[in-house]
Amino acid sequence: MLSGRRLDLLDPSPQDIEIADIAHGLARVARWNGQTAGPHVFSVAQHALLVEAIGADLVPEASWSQRLEFLLHDAPEYVIGDIISPFKAVIGQSYKAVELRLMAAIRLRFGLPTPSDEEAHFVKRADAMAAYHEATRLAGFETEEAGTIFGVPDAVGRHALSLIEPWSTAEAQTRFLVRFHALISGRLHADHPCLSPITTSHNA
Repeated sequence: MLSGRRLDLLDPSPQDIEIADIAHGLARVARWNGQTAGPHVFSVAQHALLVEAIGADLVPEASWSQRLEFLLHDAPEYVIGDIISPFKAVIGQSYKAVELRLMAAIRLRFGLPTPSDEEAHFVKRADAMAAYHEATRLAGFETEEAGTIFGVPDAVGRHALSLIEPWSTAEAQTRFLVRFHALISGRLHADHPCLSPITTSHNA
């Protein structure tokens, strides 16, 4: 990793996972294999922020850990990349096994519980809704085709829709980190009510 950490993909240790490495990697991984409109790729970091915003619309009462689960749902891709779904099907379970081990280590590193079935359902729903909007706005899909593949999405708030215009790598990385630290500060505030949450000038 750029931080100097050495991460074993077959047996990842939570101690070797750094949020700076995750943000750096995800901001440089392109969604849709890079086949999107605009001067910048639509990065996995930006997708993560979109999914977290949609998750907030779906589950307004979500706890800090639920919101962080939305944000980090694709975090393993900072080292294994974003492989398009048809190719994942060809690879089979070997890719999924590595992904699951990395996600388990990431949850341990940041104190996240394993999501319940209901929480996992909402993550998948928010992810599919994000994919629908990315597909129709950036990747050249017709609405009917996108609806068939990803399902017809629920209504999405204005803030979430504002996150679809692709950003530069630097902006995606910065905004991902800002949002992560804002959510972590929410956990600290919940554990220690005398502390005030960290505020930031970024509206991520």
